[in-house]
Amino acid sequence: MHALRRLRRAIHREPEIGLALPKTQRRVIAALAGLPLEVRHGSALSSVVAVLRGTRPGPCVLLRADMDALALTEESGEPFASEIPGAMHACGHDLHTAILVGVARELAATRDSLSGSVVLAWQPGEEGHDGMALMLAEGLLEAAGEVPVASYGVHALSGTLPHGVFGSRAGASHAAAAEFAVHVKGEGGHGGFPHQTRDPIPVTAEIITAVEVFAARRFGPADPAVISFGSVRGGQAHNVIPDDVSLTGTARTFSPAAARLVADGVHRIAVGVAEAHGLRAEVVWKEGYPPVINDEREVALLERVVRETLGPERYATLPHPLPAGDDYARVLAAVPGAFALFGADGGAAPGNHSPRARFDDGLIEDAVAVLAQITRRRLDAC
Repeated sequence: MHALRRLRRAIHREPEIGLALPKTQRRVIAALAGLPLEVRHGSALSSVVAVLRGTRPGPCVLLRADMDALALTEESGEPFASEIPGAMHACGHDLHTAILVGVARELAATRDSLSGSVVLAWQPGEEGHDGMALMLAEGLLEAAGEVPVASYGVHALSGTLPHGVFGSRAGASHAAAAEFAVHVKGEGGHGGFPHQTRDPIPVTAEIITAVEVFAARRFGPADPAVISFGSVRGGQAHNVIPDDVSLTGTARTFSPAAARLVADGVHRIAVGVAEAHGLRAEVVWKEGYPPVINDEREVALLERVVRETLGPERYATLPHPLPAGDDYARVLAAVPGAFALFGADGGAAPGNHSPRARFDDGLIEDAVAVLAQITRRRLDAC
């Protein structure tokens, strides 16, 4: 079996969550051993940054892969399934890690014909920990001594693109992701005497319904918003009305205007509905990753490279942005680039973030070829 697949499967068996990924970091460093790279490690997180300098003068290109897993117990049935209960590579980051190692090896082997330099970044903490913000604070964009002229990354998908097809789009391809919490405060009491209480449970249900109607009726297809509730907690006994109920949710938007409207709308609805029933509500809003904005020129280059390298049938323009978020957006806000998605479901598997998700690592070599070729083309174009 190909060395990159072995690396991917080793990482898959021992997934790590968050910003501290010492085993994954060690595997990446070991896989880079012997290559003509300048390698450094992160301080606030277990990142790996490697600089490859070509033998001819030229600009700098940045490539990124995320390495962290999700807090899920795997149910995929893969022979190399996670051996760590409560942790799983359910979003393909193990593939991304192996792909970037392959790109490092491919470009290093042709270093004598390389113009400029390449920064290769393996990032922890994409899944909600904003690891990219920490890497940028630690000088990622200055790693080669100059700011990159372009940046590229790839991401495996299940159930969105046909198997083996790469896709992207100019402009927004991923949403801005915010999270929020609503605390509804009433006065609890006996379940048989609800008229003597200020029951927060039906009020919370009304808030949820009102927010869902707001999301469906205030946003059109040209500038949509997605609002979902992930948890509702309140009460401990079947016959006791609790004093308060808490709920959490996420909001996905594709423009600053929509983001402001969602934040304002959720706050007004929660507070207003609670007050109408004589209760109080507090809303805590936390802005997350900004939207992923792809550069039109870089997406056009990506399309040409995929069609020329793999075949014209292997590229498709995404018809609309995905409501998922990614902190690679922080790089693309500073450096023009393109985020390439590719269909990698392992036999009609469930989508990303499912405990039954499966990804075909037979596509690693194709992704390596695309990233290596687009890097060469971009460096030669300057």
